[in-house]
Amino acid sequence: MTMMKMLPQRLLSLSGLFGLLVLGGCVHSPPSDPWDPIEPVNRAVYKFNDTADRYVLQPVARGYDTITPDPVQRSVGNFFDNVREPVNMANSALQLKWGSFNTSLGRFMVNTTAGVGGLFDVASAVGVAEVDEDLGQTFGYWGLGQGPYLVLPFLGPSSGRDLTGRLGDQFFYPLTYVDEDYDYIVWSLRALELINYRASLLGFEETLAQQFDPYAFMRGYYLENRLKAVYDGNVPAERMYGDDSEDDGGA
Repeated sequence: MTMMKMLPQRLLSLSGLFGLLVLGGCVHSPPSDPWDPIEPVNRAVYKFNDTADRYVLQPVARGYDTITPDPVQRSVGNFFDNVREPVNMANSALQLKWGSFNTSLGRFMVNTTAGVGGLFDVASAVGVAEVDEDLGQTFGYWGLGQGPYLVLPFLGPSSGRDLTGRLGDQFFYPLTYVDEDYDYIVWSLRALELINYRASLLGFEETLAQQFDPYAFMRGYYLENRLKAVYDGNVPAERMYGDDSEDDGGA
């Protein structure tokens, strides 16, 4: 099947999943008082993910970390960061952040050419800042609440808004448009990306082990960082810690 024939089918499939946008709701719960309506289910999924990580992903990541030199791991990370620049560009434009759009475009052009397909982060070396935007942040920028906290099988922490954003970002992700005849390459690249990312987090499990309630720690850590991402680090105090005068269930 040609790429042109395959595209409508994939995009139609993705657009159908946008029905999950309702999960985003209009809830503006702060990290200090998260809305976690299915906590028993989330805790069960968290336990499943933790077991899968401990016995499968973590050992693979440790083996990868042992045999792969640090410069190679950095190059792998650089490559996938560069592949993701179209997502940054699209969401910067959707948020009317033209400075971020130009920065991301510049990074993509420099790293794709001088950085040999993104293997080397030449843009950062010459002082071009990194941009990190996604559709979940775009929804938040335009006022959509984060919705319920979710823990996804294998993928980990999320929210209604961010789950919808992840699906929507596939429209902007270049690997989505690779002809299905080469799906094996796409899945191999995604597996490499996951393993390389997990290797970069080795040691974080020690931090989790020191927490009285690792699940609650991860929930607060995730929601706080996502809130900071939406506000570019300048979160209003009432959004971070809650405001009794605000109706968290309203629009």
